[in-house]
Amino acid sequence: MASATKMAAALVAGAAMLCAAHIATAEESGSVRLIRTYVQDYTTIDQPGERVTGGTLNGVVTILESSGGPFVEGTHDRATCVVYIKRSEAGFDLEVPCETTASSGDRWYTFSERREGDVEAGSGGPGTMDILGGTGPYEGVTGSCTYEVDYLPDGWVVMIADCTWQK
Repeated sequence: MASATKMAAALVAGAAMLCAAHIATAEESGSVRLIRTYVQDYTTIDQPGERVTGGTLNGVVTILESSGGPFVEGTHDRATCVVYIKRSEAGFDLEVPCETTASSGDRWYTFSERREGDVEAGSGGPGTMDILGGTGPYEGVTGSCTYEVDYLPDGWVVMIADCTWQK
């Protein structure tokens, strides 16, 4: 009887350890789907052989789906981005670092790139985005995303991204 009790205790302890390991692993990586909606403030100038555009995007990031971790489904965070674009016969080159601030005041950072499409109303295209960490629960979180962006009339921009992350 004592050995049956010891066996049951060992099984319960083993199951608890397995469950704790699974929970720890779930907090170490995951996926997130988000939508970013911005208002753009761009200036474009001509340079020899190219057009250069720079400016800001200010808006909101909404977490649509999340497997857990620091990204909480249904939250809305403020985002500010700096945009740098060059267009020439060689192609289209867009780079966008962003800082996103959660309601807690914690921040997370991303860097987006796109090599096709445009930034005029009715255009857009696919791109990639890296998650670069942050403060508080975002510290040490990195990841990669694919996204699709659409430029709307009156300076509005919408982006939907699918990301995987790890800590």
